[in-house]
Amino acid sequence: MQKRPLGRSGMTIAPLVFGGNVFGWTADEATSFRLLDAFVDHGFDAIDTADVYSSWVPGNKGGESESVIGNWLKARPGVREKVKIFTKVGSDLGQPGKKGLSERWILQAADESLARLGIETIDLYFSHWPDAAVSQEETLGAYAKLIAAGKVRAVGVSNVDANQLGEALRISAEKGLPRYEVLQPEYNLYARSTFEGALQQLCVAEDIGVVTYFSLASGFLTGKYRSEADFGKSPRGGGMGDYFNDRGRAVLAALDAVAASHNATPAAVALAWLMAQPGVTAPIASATRLDQFESLARAAELVLSPEDLARLDQSGR
Repeated sequence: MQKRPLGRSGMTIAPLVFGGNVFGWTADEATSFRLLDAFVDHGFDAIDTADVYSSWVPGNKGGESESVIGNWLKARPGVREKVKIFTKVGSDLGQPGKKGLSERWILQAADESLARLGIETIDLYFSHWPDAAVSQEETLGAYAKLIAAGKVRAVGVSNVDANQLGEALRISAEKGLPRYEVLQPEYNLYARSTFEGALQQLCVAEDIGVVTYFSLASGFLTGKYRSEADFGKSPRGGGMGDYFNDRGRAVLAALDAVAASHNATPAAVALAWLMAQPGVTAPIASATRLDQFESLARAAELVLSPEDLARLDQSGR
């Protein structure tokens, strides 16, 4: 499988990232282990999580996803050398002082994530959300300390616009601080406005890797939600109403048509479309069952024609 560079970090990954937000939520530990095993067996090698996953589940406090991944790594000797681990800092964990991008919290949070993951180095550490109360210089300075200590290999950023990313890159260059090598934006065939345009152009120009989240629009682009009657199919089904409009139906129709021509699923086509977009390194996608994962894995070998891409592009505008 052809690997793709993660910006200028020196790391490369296969073109699909496993989204670990389901671990400790809709996938228990035993299921998570089976999914991760299948992921690696298919030749994929990057896993995305965050310290806040999955704090929204009653009884959880955050860190559950990292702990599941850490237990899997411990149970699979030698697999750590085969995978890149991404995690994030900055979300509110609902505990005093455990949020934001201050140096104090970043240094503490990194140690806590490393302990849960059971590893010595986080391959890619993301600023999860912007923090208006902390200067970007302070945040990047904290990352410099983590990199110097060998606790982090490279850093990335999520949920920023072109101006925020551009300012961070300027500070990195002027102050000799680590630069964000990877962006993690919301981006999929339906939700395109936050990435396409200035932000995408900046990433291409500055050779910044891009790994997309909500790559399947919380499941809408899998095609399993066709009416309000389908909303109860998963915990995410309640949010599907936002997609049921003329554009959403047009996107599903285009996915159905292209999928039929390739004997593939709509999910595989939606991910293959992302993989073909300028600047995109890999989409992040989750699965809770092995049969779902087989569909996701198919995307990496699916080659869409110019006509396929044009049809999909037009449907999502």
